[in-house]
Amino acid sequence: MAPDVLVWLVNEWGSAPRAAAGEDRAPYPDAGLTTRALTRTADRLHPVFATPDPCDRIGLLNGLLAKTAIRPALEIQDGDPAETWQVEDDDRALTAAAALTLRHQLAAGGPGRLGICEGRRCADAYIDTSPAARRRFCSVTCQNRARVAAWRHQRRSQPGTAQ
Repeated sequence: MAPDVLVWLVNEWGSAPRAAAGEDRAPYPDAGLTTRALTRTADRLHPVFATPDPCDRIGLLNGLLAKTAIRPALEIQDGDPAETWQVEDDDRALTAAAALTLRHQLAAGGPGRLGICEGRRCADAYIDTSPAARRRFCSVTCQNRARVAAWRHQRRSQPGTAQ
């Protein structure tokens, strides 16, 4: 699973990001079991992004990997062996794919590269791929809203500033 797809899954289907945004319905028309499975998976993943402690983040992810009972495997692709993975229960495949993506991100960039947006009324997850590793917002939109709010607050608190 691509990291941007993982973040989309958590932000579009997760209960916490949707509640913070004031969204009470599923993002797309009800797809029955699919809707429940996507929400359940997103809700399992969101705490990995939300916990600020790196050890807790790794512990949560290890718990997800254990629950999916994922097993490394090999298969033949174009006549050559290729790495893959398997799960006993197909219902756990989405969570397993997402957990493997997070595992790769944590191993490559460190636990500080995952987070939750600091924007007001936002609980969206992000994976920080910036060179400086200082990302704090899920999007430029949230970042701009925070900057404008800070600027307005500063202007109001300065004596003699007319609004």
